[in-house]
Amino acid sequence: MLRFPKSPGPLLAASFVLMAAPSVSQAQSDSVLYRAAVLRIDAPGPMPISRLSLPAEDAGFAGATLGTADNATTGAFMKQSFETETKALAPEALAPEMERLLGEGVQWFVILGDSAAVAQAADLAGDRAVIFNALSTDDALRAEGCRANLLHIAPSDAMLSDALAQYLVWKRWSDWFLIEGSHPQDRALGAAYRRAAEKFGARLTAEKVFEDTGGARRTDSGHVQVQAQMPVFTQGAANHHVVVAADHSGVFADWLPYHTWDARPVAGSAGLRPVTWHPAHEAWGAMQWQSRFEKLSGRQATEADFQVWTALRVIGEAATRTKGGDFAALRDHILSPEFSLAAFKGQKLTFRDWDGQLRQPILLASDRVISSVSPQEEFLHQTSQLDTLGIDRQESSCKK
Repeated sequence: MLRFPKSPGPLLAASFVLMAAPSVSQAQSDSVLYRAAVLRIDAPGPMPISRLSLPAEDAGFAGATLGTADNATTGAFMKQSFETETKALAPEALAPEMERLLGEGVQWFVILGDSAAVAQAADLAGDRAVIFNALSTDDALRAEGCRANLLHIAPSDAMLSDALAQYLVWKRWSDWFLIEGSHPQDRALGAAYRRAAEKFGARLTAEKVFEDTGGARRTDSGHVQVQAQMPVFTQGAANHHVVVAADHSGVFADWLPYHTWDARPVAGSAGLRPVTWHPAHEAWGAMQWQSRFEKLSGRQATEADFQVWTALRVIGEAATRTKGGDFAALRDHILSPEFSLAAFKGQKLTFRDWDGQLRQPILLASDRVISSVSPQEEFLHQTSQLDTLGIDRQESSCKK
């Protein structure tokens, strides 16, 4: 989740909203206009561990700009045009803004926010719109909290933990020391890693919870405190091959590498991380995408940028296939087995019909390289190897 530091100034926020509707001038020009209003919901939070973790002011917005441009390039040959409008919102402004946009006929929403914001948007939309979740990885949104009008561009915690687990088991690093944070989202991610360990045959030889006491993390003495604290905290863990960190809140994981008592690699929320996108990704035409993004924005792309771009491209691809701009036709095509999207991942991406999750490979990235891509070849599935990542049909508790 994108978190901006607390400040006395106004809260920067946004959520991405897409409207596919014929333009007023369609009868005259025989052209269809797909309008996009882009918003992002940002929650205030503590300062990150490092200034390198501060989100760009246009985080997600730059991905929307590129997605709109890519849609327009294809649409130009089919008498289709695309416009994207951006707006910043505080969390409490989501409901009135949603009602305003719904009243204006907006039918496609892409939400960059936490699970509460995504659920709120889906409930407000009802059967009037389709919601794309482009940020929250909360498994509950794909399970008991699923909605018929909700599709997930962001991977779930289950997908991310399975992607890492496959690689660690393939490496025969099957004994894990799991450290999870004390916040609810950290505990949920820890539960996903426990499930992944059981699923793929890893063992949790030790477990600990790192309590967030709210102390300053960027003081001059902070690194000295952690340098003394973290070795003691990790001391005494049973023999393990790797430390797995579950730290959605960004409290402790980045302090684990080179500070553990035992000399062990770190994975999960620091070290080797499962991600949808990374600046080092160059395979399958990704270098071309990275170059275009950097030329447009003047910075490297983040996961939020890629996931918003993907959401917009879902709309663009469906518009290409259905042509006329009809909301029901676009929605039905996206949800159908015929839909797929090329997104620089080595294979086409599709949606799961049982929980609305976008199937996609997960990159395993260290600081400057992509170490591997999951699913790993050794893990097979009867229908799609991508369904070895996350909650499969028979496991799903989603009842839409």
